[in-house]
This record gives sequence, C-alpha cells and structure tokens, in this order.
Amino acid sequence: MTTVRTRIAPSPTGDPHVGTAFIALFNVCFARQHQGKFILRIEDTDQVRSTRESEEQILQALKWVGLEWDEGPDVGGPHAPYRQSERSAIYHQHAQQLVKDGHAFHCFCSSERLDALRAEQMAAKQNPGYDGHCINLEKAEVEKRLAAGESAVIRMKVPREGTCVIPDMLRGDIEIPWVEVDMQVLMKADGLPTYHLANVVDDHLMEITHVIRGEEWISSTPKHVLLYKLFGWQQPVFCHMPLLRNPDKSKLSKRKNPTSINYYERMGFLPEALLNYLGRMGWSMPDEREKFTLDEMVENFDIKRVSLGGPIFDVEKLSWLNSVWLREMSVPQLMQAFQKWAVNPEYLSRVVTQIQPRIQTLSDAAGWAGFFFSGGVNVTTESFAHKKLTADEVRKILQVSLWELEALRQWNHDAIAALLTKISEKLGYKLRDFMFPFFVAIAGSASSTPVMESMNILGADLTRHRLRNAIAVLGGVSKNEAKDWEKEWKQKLVESVDTPQGAA
Repeated sequence: MTTVRTRIAPSPTGDPHVGTAFIALFNVCFARQHQGKFILRIEDTDQVRSTRESEEQILQALKWVGLEWDEGPDVGGPHAPYRQSERSAIYHQHAQQLVKDGHAFHCFCSSERLDALRAEQMAAKQNPGYDGHCINLEKAEVEKRLAAGESAVIRMKVPREGTCVIPDMLRGDIEIPWVEVDMQVLMKADGLPTYHLANVVDDHLMEITHVIRGEEWISSTPKHVLLYKLFGWQQPVFCHMPLLRNPDKSKLSKRKNPTSINYYERMGFLPEALLNYLGRMGWSMPDEREKFTLDEMVENFDIKRVSLGGPIFDVEKLSWLNSVWLREMSVPQLMQAFQKWAVNPEYLSRVVTQIQPRIQTLSDAAGWAGFFFSGGVNVTTESFAHKKLTADEVRKILQVSLWELEALRQWNHDAIAALLTKISEKLGYKLRDFMFPFFVAIAGSASSTPVMESMNILGADLTRHRLRNAIAVLGGVSKNEAKDWEKEWKQKLVESVDTPQGAA
C-alpha cells in the first residue's frame, strides 16, 4: 500500500504568512489521518529575494503554531537536501533531458523583445504569452549560439490544441484549454530552475502522493500535469484549497489585515488558538464545535468537508476564540503562558537594558516599559502635533518609511538606523524632527527609550502594525497621495544614484 506523503513548500522571501500555516495545517491533518508523512521543503530558487533569515523565521513560526514535519531542511530525511538551492544539478539534468527528448527548447529572446510582445498582446486584448519565436531553431544554430555564450532560457513546449483535464479532490474535473497555457520557462538564464520545473521534479523524487495547495495555483497546474506526462511519471492527486479572504472578501493581504504569524505571536495570541482558528477556515468539526485541538482535528478530519467558499479571516473572531482558550486555562497555565510570552528572560533582559538608565524606583518601570508589553499604543491626532512638522508631513514620513521598512529583511538596530537616516536625508529633514512621529507611533509618547532600539526589540511585525495604526489615526493615505508620494520617493532614490559623490 502506498504511503500518503504531503508537503508544504514555502518560499523564504518575506514574513511567515498565516496562509502558509493554513495550507500546512490541512496537509498535516490529511497525512496524519492516513498515517502518512508530512514534508517541509524550502523553495528558494529566487536567489535575489530568498534569505536564510526568512527561512528560519518560517520554520520557527510553524513550530510555534504547533506544526511538525517528518522530513525537512532542519530534520533531514531520505530525500535530502530539502532546499531547492542545493538541488541545482538535479534540475539541470532533468531540463536537459526534456530538451534532448524534444519536449523543451532554448529561447534566446531578450527581455526587451518579450516586453514589447507583451505590450502588443495587451493592446490587442490578447492573453499575454510567449509566441514560439525560438521553438523551431535548428539544433546547429542553437549549439553555435550557446557556445558563443549567448544568454538563453529553456522553455517547455505546450500543445496549442485540446484541453487539459485536472482531477481535483474538491472541485472535480477542472478543464483548461491548452491555448491558455504559456510556454513556461523551466530553467532561467542564470542556470537556476523556475518554480514549475523544481516543484514537479521535487514532488516526484520526494514521492509526494497528494499536492494540497492554494487555489491560486490552479492556472499553473496544466504546466505541472504536462511535465509529469513528458517525464513519464505518475502525477499526484491535486487538491486546491480556497484562499483566505479579508472581511471585505478581497484576498488576504497585509495592507488590510495582519498576515504574518510573527504578528500574532507578538500580540499575545495563543498558538493553539491560532491553529484552531485556521482549522475553522472553510472546515468544521462534525459536531460544529468552535474550540478544538490539533489532535481532535486530525481525529475527525475529512478533506471532503472543506468548503470552497472563500473563508474569511477575521481578527475579531480570532480574538474571541483566543479569549475562550484563555478563560478555560487554569491559573497556573495562564501564568505560564504569560511568562513565556512576555516575562521570559531573553525578552525581559532586552527591555530592562533600555529602561535601567531612566528609572529611579522599580515602580517607574511600568511607565517606561509598558509599551513593550502591549499590542498597540493609544494615540490621537493631537499626539503627533509638532512645531516643525505639519500633519501631512507626518503622514508622509510614516508612510514612506513604512514602505521601506516592509522591504527590510535584516531587522536589527543598525539596519533600522541606516534606513531611517537615509530616508530623513532624502526627504530633507533633520533626524531629530524626522524621528518624532516614530516615538509617538511606537511608544505612544515623545519621551521614551531610544526608538530605533525599541523597534528592534518589538520586532518587524509589531513595529509595522503600530506605524499602520498611526497612519490610520492621522486619517490614512488616499490612493492619489500614495501614488504621488511613491513616485516622488522613487525619483529621490534615482537622483541619489545619479548624483556623483561629492557633488553639490
């Protein structure tokens, strides 16, 4: 009997997303229900955006929420390595096999040609896609151009007639005409694979039997189905889960809802409650109870009970469920949970280091350290009044800084200080004035511990949350303002690059 094997394959290019935990949870439940194995694989083929720091955060966040895997980069396993960046030779071998068998081809088209083609297709209201320009090049010409060092990618050949039929556990047969499927790049010019080739090769070699993933991958599945066929491999069973949604039914995004698992940990949500809530996203226990553990979910799991209606991720409902978990704890359990969250030696020592030079009695500590132990701070528009900054300038400073802080991957004092100093210089403010809104947004007061180190201690997610809250308190930023400010900021960055060093 075949052992059920499921997997989660996050890309380490940002904060650990609740959507990743959502999909991982259902993969865990399906595997455990069938006495199978759950695998974690890191898909880090995007070498520009992927970082080991992001990978570590993903692993820590999934462990914090209560999920464990049988094989992965940190625990090893029979199909190691579990990082795609360490499997390049495997993908190269398989890509070359497809070329040899006539199922893929080298494409020498420049980015300029492809951009022009896409613009032309969009103007003609056509589906953008590769036009097969290099598909019929003679073998001798291809070899000559490659030998000359000409840049090329490897694309897969895709039928232009007929329909791809994809059996799906939740949706039945999904039909997508082949003409709507692009001739996907499989190997990039830098020799690294794209997601599509690496995903299929790894799933086959790691013996994945069931691919349970988000519905955003449905349009890509024909490419994967075709690759299984071209390699002569048996394809896994596909199951495309519904996407998590904001209360307004839009796709869950950090612009409208906190999406990072780290945010919920720092806000003081219980991992059991968050996992419980994710289990309620499009699924329910047979007896419809709201509160249940992971073991109880596994015991009663049936993937056929998943609803395809977009599950709404509502922080208020999560807060309510978290309160149920808190109220049903014994006093010793609650004390232990609180101590683990806030009064643990590692976090407490960092906070104490900041307040020690500023207190005269231990009772002073609460006033200086309070904002380190709260989810948010109470601020009003009056809190941001400043003799040298207008309200619009304060909003602009916070918004531009938030954009840059959202992209900051190395979260430490030096990186934060360097970034904010750069922004203050580019926007033309003295650092003292520029930092004023941050003291208020982060600590709730202009008189506080050094705010850059406070941001470091609080962490990226809580810091960004407080900045977003401050912007909202100040009236938010309109679409036109955001567009104008973003354009202006990008121009300032361009000017700084173009201006010679030492120029006036």
